[in-house]
Amino acid sequence: MTDILTGLMLTTLTLATPLLLAALGEAISERAGVVNIGIEGVMLVAAFTGVAVCATAANTWLAPWLGLGAAVIGGLALTAAFALLSVNLGCDALLVGTALNIFALGATAVARRELVGDSNAAFVVPTLPLWSVPVLALVLIVTAWYWLFRTAHGLGLRAAGEHPAAAASVGLSVARLRWSALLFSGLTCGLAGGYLALGLSNTFVEGMTAGRGFIALAIVIVGRRHPVGVSLSALGFGAASAFQFRLQALGLDTIPYQFFLALPYLLTLVAAMWFSPRLANHPAAK
Repeated sequence: MTDILTGLMLTTLTLATPLLLAALGEAISERAGVVNIGIEGVMLVAAFTGVAVCATAANTWLAPWLGLGAAVIGGLALTAAFALLSVNLGCDALLVGTALNIFALGATAVARRELVGDSNAAFVVPTLPLWSVPVLALVLIVTAWYWLFRTAHGLGLRAAGEHPAAAASVGLSVARLRWSALLFSGLTCGLAGGYLALGLSNTFVEGMTAGRGFIALAIVIVGRRHPVGVSLSALGFGAASAFQFRLQALGLDTIPYQFFLALPYLLTLVAAMWFSPRLANHPAAK
């Protein structure tokens, strides 16, 4: 029994980590008044970038760490493009995020085929230790909470989201504050994509994020855009995913396995529907 519970806890933590990181960054950017639905694409680009660098590096213990660093750079680059278009050029954030998701899906598919030469070929890279990024995620949770609620910059960031005109009237640069929040989101989504490819897997497949970015958006709603709430919500989804794997292992023939696969997403959808009407403090519109 103890082994089963330990296994469930470890599976919960590892499955929740990519979602936790993506949702944490999105929560910060939404606090600044920018909703980035393109985090799915950011994670996908980060995953491919990490695997590509890891595959071309020397086969040493350092290779997956170089890949993780490259994943972060890839996430930051795509998020910077989003920030430039949405914050500086005034493009609609929802349209830009949608375009980034489509771009990421196509670009990574083409780049993967260029890397391996055959769309059906598989390539394996060294993996990160499973504990590495979850430990870093814990540090980032504490950092995000302290930054958001215990620093002057965090106060300004929240003001930029809730009352941008008032923030600008006291001399704060709303654009710079939103850039800082989005870059933090790029960092966390880069880590999420890198861990997904280099920690939970040891390869890259087309569309491997499989909607995790959109699940992260729902987790932000359930967690009320608070670092701790978002973290607990992500762990809840991870627990549901771990539980469905356990249920499948029991071999319950009376219930179709597709039900177990859909269970975590169904629970997330119900939770998002339950909490969404209760959130009266959405970020103010620009």
